[in-house]
Amino acid sequence: MNNTINSIKYFKLYISILFIFSVFYLYGKYNVGNDSTVSEWLINYEGGFTKRGLIGQIAIHISEFLNISLRQSILFFQIFSIGLYYLLLINFFKSVKFNKIILLSIFTPIFLLYPVAEIEVLGRKEIIIFSFYLIYLTLQNLRQKNYFRIFLLPLLILIWEPVVFFFIFWLIIDYIEDAFEKNYKSLFKYLLTYIPAILMGAYIALNPISEIAHKNMAIFLKENFNENCYMSCALLLSKSTIYDQFKLNFEIFSFEIFLRYFLIILIGFGPLFILIKFSQFKKLSSKIFLFLILLPIFILFMMMSDWGRIVNIFYTFSIISFLYLYKKKLLVLNKEISENFFVKGFNKKYIYTIFFIIFCFGWNPKTSLTGDIGTNPLWKIPYNASKRIMGFDSLRLFQENPLIKWHRKYIE
Repeated sequence: MNNTINSIKYFKLYISILFIFSVFYLYGKYNVGNDSTVSEWLINYEGGFTKRGLIGQIAIHISEFLNISLRQSILFFQIFSIGLYYLLLINFFKSVKFNKIILLSIFTPIFLLYPVAEIEVLGRKEIIIFSFYLIYLTLQNLRQKNYFRIFLLPLLILIWEPVVFFFIFWLIIDYIEDAFEKNYKSLFKYLLTYIPAILMGAYIALNPISEIAHKNMAIFLKENFNENCYMSCALLLSKSTIYDQFKLNFEIFSFEIFLRYFLIILIGFGPLFILIKFSQFKKLSSKIFLFLILLPIFILFMMMSDWGRIVNIFYTFSIISFLYLYKKKLLVLNKEISENFFVKGFNKKYIYTIFFIIFCFGWNPKTSLTGDIGTNPLWKIPYNASKRIMGFDSLRLFQENPLIKWHRKYIE
């Protein structure tokens, strides 16, 4: 019990630090942002209906109503979304009983640390999806869950349409929790609640934005807010159809990329894989659970180029789903997990501590599928922040220091 309380305290501290760095980096992007963290939120309906335009349109109305810049409105949205997500996570983890492997599964660099280590991912729209999923898991009434799926899932499609590939997590949770009876009629009624969202997703896929509509949206942004339609906003046209998305990816695939991400998934998901292997699920085998949570990731790999981000999103859904079932006692961890050779190596505290630091803070995948492995986020996050605060290299003030030379050669 005391270990769980202490773990929660450290987790809250960890979340607080991540939030501070998140706000700091978001503010920097607000001033000079030239990547998808801001550009994705510029997409709107002023040129006509298009995918991912809902939040941008709301941000425009807020900016006009409060007489503030569009970037200020977007910054508010992002900080609020991240803050809400972190608060929901803290509440979620309050009732989780921690052990060494669960701690590794929470602190893995492909989970909470990732958007701060790779700030290209920071403040992206999936943060809203995560929050809605956590809220869904708090609902106890079946009618409330039905209303959520009927009315809110379509809204999530309008925010970020790839969420349709994550409906499998809603299905898994509801199936294990007996949200519908074991007959075709009950299953059919349950699946009907997904129809509005699926129809919305199909409409978006079949009606890509036209060149004229995209041009009008860009003109509106420039004339009203002096904003350029760049990065994600510009790519809205070149990746407007499903075929375009697949074609652009297939042109850059290579064996090296597939091998790198095989290892990233194997290592990053490693603690969760161990937990799943030694779990007994209600109504599902561990192998089926693993297959279901991994299957959609390969579809998105074919459609999107930011594979590091995809891994982060899938891991977030996977670990939250697993720990939800765990704390609700809808799965049981077998005692044999303590006999696993990997787990037995952690009996010595110093070995576990060293492994924890290296595994959790020594690496992270880059955002793009062509990017290599990032190293040492535990150092880089405060280091990069210090450079921005001080206006110079700060922690590298003494350039001839051997440690600094090593850092520049092997880490940067």
